[in-house]
Amino acid sequence: MKIVCVGRNYANHIEELKNERPSEPVVFMKPDSAVLLKQHPFVIPEFSEDVHHEVEIIVKINKVGKYIEPKFAHKYYDEISVGIDFTARDLQSKLKEKGLPWEKAKAFDGSAVIGDFLPKTDFVSMENLNFELRSNSETVQKGNSSMMLWKIDELISHVSQFFTLKIGDIIFTGTPAGVAAVKPNDVLEGFLEDKKLFRIQVK
Repeated sequence: MKIVCVGRNYANHIEELKNERPSEPVVFMKPDSAVLLKQHPFVIPEFSEDVHHEVEIIVKINKVGKYIEPKFAHKYYDEISVGIDFTARDLQSKLKEKGLPWEKAKAFDGSAVIGDFLPKTDFVSMENLNFELRSNSETVQKGNSSMMLWKIDELISHVSQFFTLKIGDIIFTGTPAGVAAVKPNDVLEGFLEDKKLFRIQVK
């Protein structure tokens, strides 16, 4: 099982971090050891003093695919959820300054929160999904899949040009504006429409 993540897929988040708007999806990976185990807290790693939450819509691949055409991409997943791509922003900034890969800042143990999955048939459209992250009961990030620069099916098609997608693979589809540092004792809750799909504590 691999975790494929997409960066810079919401214009307001690109502006927030003062990044350049990409001409194609920015793709990076997390290993399976990045998955935060159920019922476990997120422990801020010792190597960072500025870990940010990034809430995202995620999809689970349900069959093997390679060179998937966008018009067929909807057949390759039937469950969706929300998750967090935790990012050690201070470390990422140092790596980016040197032109180095981001993995240390993005793919460390516990950096991927995966919420409970729901059938996509529960929703009218994949292109009009509201989602949000609450920290200590206050909404800190809010987005809608209509705001994506590249929609879910386009992302699946793009990623499959480079990596064979396999059953159980997870795709993180990008985060809207509102990213911020987490602190010990924060309680983070992720919602897709009105359904709470994860709750974690920060330590």
